[in-house]
Amino acid sequence: MIAPGIHTKIYLATKPVDFRKGMDGLAALVLTEFDLDPLSGAVFLFRAKRADRLKILIWDGTGLILVNKRIEGSGFYWPKISDGTLSMNKAQLEALFEGMDWKRMAIRKMQFRKR
Repeated sequence: MIAPGIHTKIYLATKPVDFRKGMDGLAALVLTEFDLDPLSGAVFLFRAKRADRLKILIWDGTGLILVNKRIEGSGFYWPKISDGTLSMNKAQLEALFEGMDWKRMAIRKMQFRKR
């Protein structure tokens, strides 16, 4: 997988999309449906009606990249279907991509002790 930086914004489209769409169709969807810029450098994740399919759209500064994955077994862990997007962090994206339950990935808070 092409790994985004730690500060890269990651958006998951919570409503399934037509998986016949290619990179231009998905970029248009990002622009019109979510009012986001597909060329911003953010990562956009799309789900199919079937739970075992995922598409990732990324602009790397020189062009669009489209990653397709079909996972074997019971499928990906998806959030409840609704309109709009859901923000994720890098660890959650990596867990989702591997087929793990990404909703269990919590952000650790750093605590500093005074001496």
